[in-house]
Amino acid sequence: MTEQTAISDDLAAQFATITGPRHAFSDDESMAPYLVERRNLYKGAARMVLRPGSTDEVSQILKLANNTGTSIIPQGGNTGLVGAQVPFDADRHVVVSLGRMNRIIDVNADANTLVCEAGTILANIQDAADEAGRLFPLSLGAEGTCQIGGNLSTNAGGTGVLAYGNARDMVLGLEVVLANGDILGGLRTLRKDNTGYDLKQLFLGAEGTLGIITAAALKLFARPKSREVAFVGLPDAKSAVTLFHKVMDCEGRNLTGFELMPRIGLDFVLTHAPGSRDPLAERHPWYVLVEISSSDEAELLKDRVENLLGSVIEDGVVSDVALAMSGQQADDFWNLRTSMSEVQKLEGGSIKHDISVPVSDIPAFLARAEKAVETCIPGARPVPFGHLGDGNLHYNVSQPIDADKAVFLSRWGDMNEVVHEIVASFGGSISAEHGIGVMKRDLLPRYKSTIEMELMRTLKKALDPNNILNPGKML
Repeated sequence: MTEQTAISDDLAAQFATITGPRHAFSDDESMAPYLVERRNLYKGAARMVLRPGSTDEVSQILKLANNTGTSIIPQGGNTGLVGAQVPFDADRHVVVSLGRMNRIIDVNADANTLVCEAGTILANIQDAADEAGRLFPLSLGAEGTCQIGGNLSTNAGGTGVLAYGNARDMVLGLEVVLANGDILGGLRTLRKDNTGYDLKQLFLGAEGTLGIITAAALKLFARPKSREVAFVGLPDAKSAVTLFHKVMDCEGRNLTGFELMPRIGLDFVLTHAPGSRDPLAERHPWYVLVEISSSDEAELLKDRVENLLGSVIEDGVVSDVALAMSGQQADDFWNLRTSMSEVQKLEGGSIKHDISVPVSDIPAFLARAEKAVETCIPGARPVPFGHLGDGNLHYNVSQPIDADKAVFLSRWGDMNEVVHEIVASFGGSISAEHGIGVMKRDLLPRYKSTIEMELMRTLKKALDPNNILNPGKML
């Protein structure tokens, strides 16, 4: 690895020449938005921020960085949750923000494809697909500010994974600038291409450590004609798994959302989210939000869903159900789920976990984790919620009532170890959709085999021998 030295004024000026002075800055005020991640867990530092306007400019930046041993921190919308996008060295780190590269290059409804630059905001891609009568199903809480390059670099998940897969499953081709400045031009829109290694997969989920994604060719899908959303009350988590299998048996790939929520999480939302209302008359220990989307006409889907929900009530699987009677009510149901993470901060400190276990093991995992959390920090309040259909839960733990927030958060590592060990015992993952970054970098070798870690290091050394791309992240 090249020994990296502080960036001189002369070198900083060379970088600024590439983007133009308007798009290169090093003063504290201008850099501030690029140095702190959204939860304020990581407060970084950088020598300067560059905002290139083209793939060629990114290429020039990386050529200069590689020749001078300058560390480059790629950044999209700065919405990541594990610190992968944060710079940490005021003398040696240069942030390369892709936000100016935000063009939608092509939308082809006949081919069901969309090509765009990496800085394009996710919501804008969704809107462009919708205008073409198509669907781009990647959907996240941060979709109004996150950028597709960051989504792909972290292999983002979101609420549509059950039906459409992770971000990597929506990619046909990528354009990537390598550490030495070479441009890998792979914006193909072919559905089938079996000519050798699928190189794009190297960069999906790599968190900017192997190259910088500058553009992507994405898959579009048929837009559903009808949608039904139900808010379901359940006696226990085991019933949620039973309900999931019953709905899958009846609707299959039409099941586009299956989100698990505990009563404590709903209480947090009802307390802190203005305008929120409990959809059901009585309290229940657990809830599931079910969304079914179909190419069938609305009345046909509604009849099927009503019959399905009626049968699971008769069988005693669920305790109560509210079926959305309008698009607005459906959105209101979804808001109860999507607000759950945000409102937790109003209950004090929250220790986060982004884990996955086999769907069938979720009830057993929840039972064991609850006991372990109570033993670790008596009075701590587990708030597990998330994408039950693909086994991904955000196992968040709120501080005990009236506890000291700082003292509670100082136990973050202790709580992670307790929860992650249980996850591992079920053959699960300590990072289902948020990535590794710096938060889980040192944990990774405990949950990956020696061979897996060595292969990852071999790829890093081969593609970035001078370690200029996001150094210290993931590995």
